[in-house]
Amino acid sequence: MYSGRDFSELFMISKRQWSDEELRYSHTACQQMLPYLNVEGLSLYKQLIKEQLERER
Repeated sequence: MYSGRDFSELFMISKRQWSDEELRYSHTACQQMLPYLNVEGLSLYKQLIKEQLERER
């Protein structure tokens, strides 16, 4: 179970400052809500994917 910072706190800081666990959890949460995300939510989801890919390099 995820026990890190909540979305309201995470969205106030750079994604570079997120832990890997926070990034994975947020990605999974957005992925599950994908059919219901608006334009802003989709933009955030794309940013999470981009950050994950950059960390994998």
